[in-house]
Amino acid sequence: MNAGELSQRLQLFAVRIITMAETLPNTATGSAIRNQIVRSGTSPGTNYRAACLAKSKKDFINKLKIVEEELDETVYWIEIILLLKLIKQSLMDDLYKEAKALFAIISRSIKTSKQNEKINKSTNQSVNL
Repeated sequence: MNAGELSQRLQLFAVRIITMAETLPNTATGSAIRNQIVRSGTSPGTNYRAACLAKSKKDFINKLKIVEEELDETVYWIEIILLLKLIKQSLMDDLYKEAKALFAIISRSIKTSKQNEKINKSTNQSVNL
């Protein structure tokens, strides 16, 4: 998956989160969770776009870490929705799986980027000797 495809996938995920959040009950709990999950569920897409414009490999990794944290928070809120039975689990299964899949993709990207950064540093040090 290339950067454009992942960006589109995160954008679609944000739309799905917003759509799901609109179905939460209009209670104090529903409103609080709605606000939190809309914020955390839409943030990964914007932060991933920022990562793609990073000025350095370190900046890229740091921005991806924000994406990872926001996806993890979104997974948490989905789990809370399921535990409270605010939305039927069968209606949340695909969204929950997508949240976990996106988290895994970003986590792996961070790990790969860190490994590549170490390889580049050691290669540059060898060349400078």
